[in-house]
Amino acid sequence: MALLLEHEFKPLPADKQIETLPFLEAVAHLPPFFDCLGTPIVYSPVKADLAGNIKKIRAVYESNPSKFKTLQNILEVEKEMHGSAWPKTGATLALMWLKRGLKFMLVLLQSISDGERDEEHPNLIRVNAMKAYEIALKKYHGWVLQKLFMGSVYALPYKSDLLKALEKGREVREEESIEKIHQFLSRVTPILDAIYEMYTKMNAELSYKA
Repeated sequence: MALLLEHEFKPLPADKQIETLPFLEAVAHLPPFFDCLGTPIVYSPVKADLAGNIKKIRAVYESNPSKFKTLQNILEVEKEMHGSAWPKTGATLALMWLKRGLKFMLVLLQSISDGERDEEHPNLIRVNAMKAYEIALKKYHGWVLQKLFMGSVYALPYKSDLLKALEKGREVREEESIEKIHQFLSRVTPILDAIYEMYTKMNAELSYKA
């Protein structure tokens, strides 16, 4: 799939230490995914948030590449640096929100590739988007953002249009597109799971609402 497979993610190593630079280079290609969902009032901010958090993490990494070689290093060093202000600061906070945006994206794609759908309207992706929102973002959003998202699902593209957009306008059989989504998910899901696990182990997860 042209957009999703544009830049490969490195396989997750056995020790689950994710190198910062290759991760940032791969994830930098993903914000345009949100353009494929339409509804600019909702998804443009999500895209901008994703891109902004990638930029913040990169700035921290570039300040000392050897010190911040892995994502684990970032959390460990910033915990020491920022004291009681951590984890609500720096690249730790940026990565926390970045992983949530990625989680929304991955759950949505997984739901589509698993064939979950509204049987009465099989070409709609509302069911998939609602599942992704419930799992990844809803509990971190206040009432206004939740209402905004709930309304946005009625303006989402058809599944066929989304798949075409992910192929950058090329006509590809649905089965072929779904297989490419599987490839993408098989690479990225273990990495994202490891990031979530890292935040849990270091007690770095925050539950405040945006």
